[in-house]
Amino acid sequence: MKQLTRRHCLAALAGAAVTPAARVLGANGDIRIGMVGLGRRAPDLFDWFGKVPGVRLVAVAECDSEPLGKRMKELELRDGKVRGVIDYRRLLDDKDIDAVVVATPDHWHSLMTVQACRAGKDVYVEKPISHNIWEGGKAMEAARKYRRIVAAGMQNRSDKGLLEAFEFLRQGGLGRILLARAFNYPGDRRIGKTDGPQPIPPTLDYNLFQGPAPLLPPRRKNLHYDWHFFWDTGTGDTANRGVHEIDHTRWLVQSGWPERVTAIAGRLGWNDDGETPNEHVVYFDCKPVPVLWEMRSLRVRSRLSLAQKLGARGDGSLLECEGGYLTGGRGGAAAWDRSGKLIRKFPGDSGVTHAANFIEAVRSRRMAHLRTPIAEGHITAAMCHMANIAYRIGYRRTPAEIAASISGNAVLSESFERLASDLKAGGLDLDSERLTLGPVLEWDANAEQFTGETARWANMYLSRLYRPPFVMPEKV
Repeated sequence: MKQLTRRHCLAALAGAAVTPAARVLGANGDIRIGMVGLGRRAPDLFDWFGKVPGVRLVAVAECDSEPLGKRMKELELRDGKVRGVIDYRRLLDDKDIDAVVVATPDHWHSLMTVQACRAGKDVYVEKPISHNIWEGGKAMEAARKYRRIVAAGMQNRSDKGLLEAFEFLRQGGLGRILLARAFNYPGDRRIGKTDGPQPIPPTLDYNLFQGPAPLLPPRRKNLHYDWHFFWDTGTGDTANRGVHEIDHTRWLVQSGWPERVTAIAGRLGWNDDGETPNEHVVYFDCKPVPVLWEMRSLRVRSRLSLAQKLGARGDGSLLECEGGYLTGGRGGAAAWDRSGKLIRKFPGDSGVTHAANFIEAVRSRRMAHLRTPIAEGHITAAMCHMANIAYRIGYRRTPAEIAASISGNAVLSESFERLASDLKAGGLDLDSERLTLGPVLEWDANAEQFTGETARWANMYLSRLYRPPFVMPEKV
């Protein structure tokens, strides 16, 4: 599976003008939007795009008629005439739609992006932009082939405070960056234990909902959210929530692909039906500095003690620099000296201009105008997938075995010590209910494949089996 690399696509797209499709914009130059998926992201997306001058929401697609009917009533009161359909493909066939917003479950993101590009639509695709690494490359390839503007919905790069903090770092405000930490502590998100397959609502086109995924009955009570925690449809909290923190962290330090990935993870203490980890510590060996990711859902006492001392929230990043620290996330950032004294605050706005940034690029036809182009969204999503792959092919180990295995990595060892201490304090016996230690995964960014001793197993998770007719084409 030959993939386009970040270097190839950025060289081809970033500075180049993207030719518009052979059609004109709507009346008065309006950009006409069609949105696919009316779940939890929909209200924010309606609000953001609705505030951009010259943008009209003209159609929505949702495979469940119950939320579709509810949203249609809301939209009619606010925006007037908006068309609602069950099958998203009707939006792709609509010549009056200029751009598509993809806000579906993860397993649909890349396939819909490719199909929309083929149909001549620009695309704003929610995070993570892919369900696996291979299809993320296909989405990037489609953007290039069909010369479409494709933005990733990771709005932290549009946060006013983080943009100012980015410039502060570039100007040497804290000296050389030594280590980048990204973290998210989502709390108790257990989904419960079912006694068998759950009923499918009569309002739902379940075949369309599953799309590329196997057509198996659901094993979750919260059908429209808990898909996040099953491998067939979701990518877990690392790619659901952590994708934002990992993305803005690697943007702040200007890192590309990792060379190696090491993970410690597990789904402990909940005894529910979820498959994805609720504890995930990952070391990304990146250049110019390594990135450490922590996602912890169980009771956390110590968390990242330095971040707490500096007043950081439970989600965000902490950059350790020669001249101090930068803490930040959605909503702004703050710079501190080495003694913990506040140097400067960077108040944020949660990236509310991210949709407007996409529309600016749609009008200019220049990918360089995008703050989070598809190439960057692909790398960040792929890093989350790497973290999950390391867990899925790892082995359960005792704390002593894990500690011995990672003893040469001081950063990861410190993170694991805090994790093990907190879990033990919460009553978990890690000698019986064990964490999983993944192998050190080596990554070839040019081939976009794993190499080394564990490559045979890791590369099995680069893609998936697609269920016809919802198949990602080899040639987009």
